Amino acid sequence: MLTYSFENRGSDSLYEFLYKQIKNDILAYRLSPDEKLPSKRALAKHLNVSTITVENAYQQLMAEGYIYSRPKSGFYVAHVSASKKAEQNPPVWNHAGEINPDCFYADFVNNSTSTSSFPFTTWTKLMRETMSDDADSLMVRSPSTGVLKLRQAIAAYLFQFRGMAVEPEQIIVGAGTEYLYGLIIQLLGRNHTYAVEDPGYQKITKIYQANNVNCISIPLDENGIDVDYLNKTKADIVHISPSHHFPTGIVTPVSRRYELLSWASKASGRYIIEDDYDSEFRLLGKPIPSLQSIDVLEKVIYINTFSKSLTSTIRISYMVLPKSLMERYKEELNFYSCTVSNFEQYTLARFIEQGHFEKHINRMRNYYRTQRDAIISCIKQHPYYDRVTIKEENAGLHFLLEVNTKLTDQELIEKAGANGIHISCLSEYYYSHQKARPHTLVLNYSGIEQEKIGRAIELLFSSF
Repeated sequence: MLTYSFENRGSDSLYEFLYKQIKNDILAYRLSPDEKLPSKRALAKHLNVSTITVENAYQQLMAEGYIYSRPKSGFYVAHVSASKKAEQNPPVWNHAGEINPDCFYADFVNNSTSTSSFPFTTWTKLMRETMSDDADSLMVRSPSTGVLKLRQAIAAYLFQFRGMAVEPEQIIVGAGTEYLYGLIIQLLGRNHTYAVEDPGYQKITKIYQANNVNCISIPLDENGIDVDYLNKTKADIVHISPSHHFPTGIVTPVSRRYELLSWASKASGRYIIEDDYDSEFRLLGKPIPSLQSIDVLEKVIYINTFSKSLTSTIRISYMVLPKSLMERYKEELNFYSCTVSNFEQYTLARFIEQGHFEKHINRMRNYYRTQRDAIISCIKQHPYYDRVTIKEENAGLHFLLEVNTKLTDQELIEKAGANGIHISCLSEYYYSHQKARPHTLVLNYSGIEQEKIGRAIELLFSSF
């Protein structure tokens, strides 16, 4: 006799729930083709529901072809192999990079901002002021480089907090760094060889490859990208993050920075792309001065984003071009429309000008420091703390955790996932897998809820 519990039927009516349960049993072949089903009266009595509930469920199943009836005999399971195949074998899609963080108890991979951390009240107030005071400007098409008011605010911020003396006319605003990478490729040309860090953020390589440019990887040493190795290649453009490398956390010292500038000076077509993606969140000491601030030969393209400092859903990024490249941009690419709405640009300009951005950065730096300290404290208090080593905890919104285990990195990731913990390993960020450091986790803590920290660390350790 078919037996189902109706306790977890949710918002379904009784007959809808019963219909779904029988349908699932048919598709899973728990009920065989031509198998006779219980009579309506017998099933209703067994399940303690009304006969009309069973009758409605059977009628729906029959209408959809899952069962059939024989006069004076009863209801039988239909042959639904085609339906089963369609249901059991849906098209296989590659969802790499589209893992839903809600599937996990704690996500140590993706960068996110908690709802309570975003200054909604201030942002809403400034948005209202913008729509009231800048109504006419909002309706005027933005220059391809972005509205002047925002570029002026960014230039002032860079001078005050990053020591960069740049003019608003050197700044280009765009919706996300991926868009800006595409502009750089068009500006510098697809006939060049672009170099990236190994290990590194592999989306950058994918963007270069998608734009049909030759892309090579350059290994790192303890001071950042290996300039000796770089000199042996045919690279024209090198893409680096010297103030806080992801994922190792390495900070490139000033001596290495001058070596890189020297490399760039040896050919007219050489440039350095300085990706300064989360320099505001260095948790020990002041932010490291940018490479652009010591560049006197106009060889550095500086790029940054508000997605890290505000929220990943605000797709506003910007880059600072050397003046010579900006002239080329105006000649060749000025036909592009700015990809950020005027409403957001004017609101962000007010947010920066009125000091809200500085206050937000200071508040978030304290928040992330507290977050990091709580996680590291839980790790150090764990009975199996002697199995791990914490590294680069001052680098930014993530740190490294070396694990003493016999598991492979893939086994670590899968076991942690089964425990509800989303992790990544340093080895995943290497292009040369032979050089990859195994058993080292990259723990991004920006999106971990504080009340979940203790349990998350317990589940993490149970994965080793």
